[in-house]
Amino acid sequence: MRVVNSSVYSKFTSSVNDVHSKLNKAMNKVSSGAAYESAAENPLAYYQGKQIDQIYQDTKSKNALLGDVKNRLYQQEQGAYNIQQLLTGSKTAIQYLSDSTHNTDKNTVQTKRDELLQRAQSMVSNLNSQYGTYYVFGGNDVSTTPFALSDDGSTLTFTHKFTDGTTQTMTMKLTYDKANNSYGYEISDADLNKMLTAMREQGRVDVGYGDISNAKTLLDTYTGGLNVLTGLSSDALRAMSDQDAKDAIKKGLNEGPLGLVSSAVMASDQYINGTIDAGTFTTTMGNLQTGMSKAEHTISTVYADLGNKSSILDTTKKRLDALEDSLETQYSDLLGADPYEAIMEMYSYQYSYSAALKVGANLLQSSLFDFLS
Repeated sequence: MRVVNSSVYSKFTSSVNDVHSKLNKAMNKVSSGAAYESAAENPLAYYQGKQIDQIYQDTKSKNALLGDVKNRLYQQEQGAYNIQQLLTGSKTAIQYLSDSTHNTDKNTVQTKRDELLQRAQSMVSNLNSQYGTYYVFGGNDVSTTPFALSDDGSTLTFTHKFTDGTTQTMTMKLTYDKANNSYGYEISDADLNKMLTAMREQGRVDVGYGDISNAKTLLDTYTGGLNVLTGLSSDALRAMSDQDAKDAIKKGLNEGPLGLVSSAVMASDQYINGTIDAGTFTTTMGNLQTGMSKAEHTISTVYADLGNKSSILDTTKKRLDALEDSLETQYSDLLGADPYEAIMEMYSYQYSYSAALKVGANLLQSSLFDFLS
């Protein structure tokens, strides 16, 4: 009789433990939402799920990077727009000074000169715009303040940390050519070479747009301040010979928004101190006013290009968001537990386990009674 009871108790204990194990598993399924606890339960589903998860994590990473790029691009857009508005205001002031009936009073010229200088300084401030601690017009150097303008507006400097680790400052000194009655930046060839290197820099990153195997199809997230002032993209400069590129940079700076406004400031100073006469000043203002129209087109093109990039990012984000949702659904369908079925299964095992414990209690009472008998 003891052998029989021992065998019954052993089998019963094993059954109870089995039910308890299944109950724990069912409870884990409800709490985790996972259909399987290990890959061994369904190797094929786990393999497919791993592939989906890898794509999902890559998509999330691109989406996070895209958000950062978009915020930086927004600051660039805003900076270009502000420069455009400053240029338009400067054009109005220069148009006023180009009228000989307005520039006879040097006090009036001084007032307009100060206004133009302030606009030039504001342009430089916008070229030093930041997103967080990053200078958005610094190209691949986001930690160095890129631009500085002298108090009289005649000297512009550009400071840049290059990929070799060296930080270089390039100087653009505005000068007057009396023979041709023209203004332009004097830049050493060494500095032009450095500027060209900086302006050819690119920051193509994979944010879900383009083909990673072809870098040219990826979005270039760098728009350097010198590129904005000249209207010359990194792609355009890369397509030119070094000499042609340097000539284009110098021409672009002289005919760009900051070059024209700074030239107007210098011409006003010269007129006020008697270096040039009223006729020369009037002619100069007229020439600068004509150049302003081209500069407006240049900065408008830069602004439009930044807007196009922003639009591409918006479209890409929508696609990435939709892909994330789709992958989550696929993963859940493949490896996720049905909530209703999981809860019903858990309740079923809870009932079985409770019933088994009651049976066990009755067996223990019967065994004690048999022993006493």
